[in-house]
Amino acid sequence: MESWHANQVIYQIYPKSFQDSNEDGVGDIQGIIQRIPYLKSLGITTIWLNPIYVSPQIDNGYDVSNYYAIDETLGSMADVELLIKRLHIEGMHLIMDFVMNHTSDQHPWFKDAIQHPHGLYRDYYLWANAKEDGYPNNWGSFFGGSVWSIDPGTTDQYYFHLFDRHMPDLNWHNPEVRNSMLEIAKYWIEKGIDGLRLDAFIHIDKANFNQDVPNDSNKPVIAEEFYAHLPGVQTYLKQFCAQLRAIKPDIFILGEAASASPELLMEYSRPANGECDAVITFKSLVDKVENPDIKLPTSFQLKQLDIEGMKRQLAAIETKLADVSLPVLYWSNHDMARLASRYASKCYRLQSLKCLATMLYLQRGIPIIYYGEEIGMQNLSQEQPTDFCDQTVIEFYKQALKQGYSHDDTMRMLNHTHKLPARGGMQWDLQQTNAGFSEHVPWLDGTTIAVDVATEQTDPHSLLSYYRTLIKLKKTELFTDGIEIIENTSKGVFQFTRQLGRSVAVVTCNLTDQSLDIPQIPAAHLQMVEGEVRPSGDMMTYGPWAFTIKHVLEE
Repeated sequence: MESWHANQVIYQIYPKSFQDSNEDGVGDIQGIIQRIPYLKSLGITTIWLNPIYVSPQIDNGYDVSNYYAIDETLGSMADVELLIKRLHIEGMHLIMDFVMNHTSDQHPWFKDAIQHPHGLYRDYYLWANAKEDGYPNNWGSFFGGSVWSIDPGTTDQYYFHLFDRHMPDLNWHNPEVRNSMLEIAKYWIEKGIDGLRLDAFIHIDKANFNQDVPNDSNKPVIAEEFYAHLPGVQTYLKQFCAQLRAIKPDIFILGEAASASPELLMEYSRPANGECDAVITFKSLVDKVENPDIKLPTSFQLKQLDIEGMKRQLAAIETKLADVSLPVLYWSNHDMARLASRYASKCYRLQSLKCLATMLYLQRGIPIIYYGEEIGMQNLSQEQPTDFCDQTVIEFYKQALKQGYSHDDTMRMLNHTHKLPARGGMQWDLQQTNAGFSEHVPWLDGTTIAVDVATEQTDPHSLLSYYRTLIKLKKTELFTDGIEIIENTSKGVFQFTRQLGRSVAVVTCNLTDQSLDIPQIPAAHLQMVEGEVRPSGDMMTYGPWAFTIKHVLEE
């Protein structure tokens, strides 16, 4: 029997930024409840919430200090229970973010580990002794610097943190940790949630701490080979997921595996392995720096979509998962710049956003739409590098100025590529204060493009209206269950075929600012066309970002 989540359209909500109901500048659970009718009208069937647990907010909720309570800035447990109830009444589902690799340093477990070096909770975390010449090893943190910080207590040991130093990693090798995390998950399942997004699960096993990165340097360096996708990950994951399904057989387990290859996606989601139902990888998006400056890190240089690279990558993912699981389809999330800032055409903004959505979401897989994507929201613009609260930004900014870039040019790069500006308040109505998000100054403020739900609701040609049409089409049997073949086309063209029995559709997209000639599809009738498309001999000329959906006539 097919799982309920196979035909879902997921909407990712960053709770702090969706709707503020109590006018304190921070979005909240009651605000989400108020907007359920909007989500329903859009065609959304499942919402995924970023963390709402009690947190010091060092990393916007991914540093959890109490998994059993709701951060008071977001609401109460009663609010969450009401949200679950209201969603279920509407036939919708709720997925909660589950932070399993680390906690906050304010969590009682870590506080006890500091106070009692020989106590039970010390082994809930990862510790090592320093080498004579410095840290325990030269592994680098994703947030900059070393993965090691000195014990703030009475010992000379160092604790491991793959992310911020205020977010110590848990020791999943300890069965007590595994039991504790299972109890937390059980608690939320019993509350009635429908699924979990397993944050950073690929990091719950680490290599031998005595192993340095062999690079003739003690300077910290990112070394995923030592703390991602190691054998223990699947061992722990298999046990954890089996125990969850014993409690709730139809739970949807969505894994986040940012660096997973197509082969690893297959392993993590293979039904026989009993692990995730579907897995997110950042490697499904392929881009390239427009004009690379070799004297600067590529991380914040402006990028463009690598169409040919993405064809190959998506074809590889689809091939590996064809008889295994559904790929996860997304353009944006809280960890990257928004689609409209990252890949949209400067000259054909609206048409390119419609085309990109069509090109991805009608493929075989589960769409995840990041809040505000459906109206074309862009990243906020920040004024100073310190606004990003990110050490890597400060380092990039200094290097750029040293290479002769102006402040404005450097900030433009940062604002178009960094993840934080992608978390601005939802733009509901530009006629209201702060676009209807809040009467109070938002927790994350900045300037951005003037788009809103109120205007697009009534415009049949708007991006919002198109998303409604696209989602409705996505839910049809052909685009939910059909097989997929990504065609070998000329540069700039993305074309794929969906087939279910004798029903066949071909989606053809021009992903460029130029007109392209594309071979005609014989014996086909047009279901949808957007942009300029005209016959040219035995070819069809597709204008910039034009696309068609054609059904091949049955013989």
